[in-house]
Amino acid sequence: MRYAAGLDGGGTKTAVTVVNEAGEVVRAFASGPINYNGQDEASIRASFREMMALIAEACGGLDRCGHICIGAAGVSNPAVSSLLEGNVRDSGFTGGLTIVGDHETALYAALDSPNGAILIAGTGSICFGRSEDGATHRTGGGGHLVDDEGSGYSIGRDLIAAVLRASDGRSPETVITRLVLDRLGVESVQALIGFVYSPGTNKKDIAGLAPLLSEANALGDPEAQAIVRKCADSLFELAVPVIERLQLQEKRLAMAGSVLQKNGAIRELLLDRLTAAYPRLDCVMSPQDASLGAARMALAQTIGDS
Repeated sequence: MRYAAGLDGGGTKTAVTVVNEAGEVVRAFASGPINYNGQDEASIRASFREMMALIAEACGGLDRCGHICIGAAGVSNPAVSSLLEGNVRDSGFTGGLTIVGDHETALYAALDSPNGAILIAGTGSICFGRSEDGATHRTGGGGHLVDDEGSGYSIGRDLIAAVLRASDGRSPETVITRLVLDRLGVESVQALIGFVYSPGTNKKDIAGLAPLLSEANALGDPEAQAIVRKCADSLFELAVPVIERLQLQEKRLAMAGSVLQKNGAIRELLLDRLTAAYPRLDCVMSPQDASLGAARMALAQTIGDS
């Protein structure tokens, strides 16, 4: 029996799924991150060695794994793709290898098809689609310094900004202030600013504040409600060009990522806007791990190669 494996390289871990030739999952596990924007080379090499050993164990040897598909951020940079491929080969794998953006594997996982669109709002934000004739379009995904509107990072940043504005009187008092200070264990706005600009604070730390928006919104806080509207508007703006350019108005749009999965207010407001604009668009929540999408892409390649 032949096997295929899919890797989803997230910011904090890499999810791996191994399937047999019937498409059945035979092993699923997590290993260390493989993101070259946030990890050192030694850690990434160690993660690949661990993953390849576990894939070999699941398949009864790496030679029985016909194809591996990796979905990861930053692979549009040829240097990143080359480094990922080098790690796979150095770990002893000689079979077929496909390296694509993690938005592509997420699309395949969500819709069990390479066609349609996916809107992802996690730490960052991106929308990606592919039409049946193979045309693709992507919006967002430019990173937290210049883009990622509607993401967990942007929510965390906006929550902090709301605290600062309320503190100096630019806006009314807000329950967001106490929620943010308590979550971070600080007692003053000055300490909050220190947290933001500390060398040890990264974008995931800022994004980690995003769940507080649901609490503040449930309390009817006007600042929180404004952030909810802003987030939904930003995600709608990401989806529209993909839907329009690829003529997907009557196709499927999957929604994924922690913001859309966990913040019901943003999700419902976004769905209202999408439904009003595109009554025949089928919007679904993504039920699958992106590594399963990567494994299915790898399996399709294995079947095509045989």
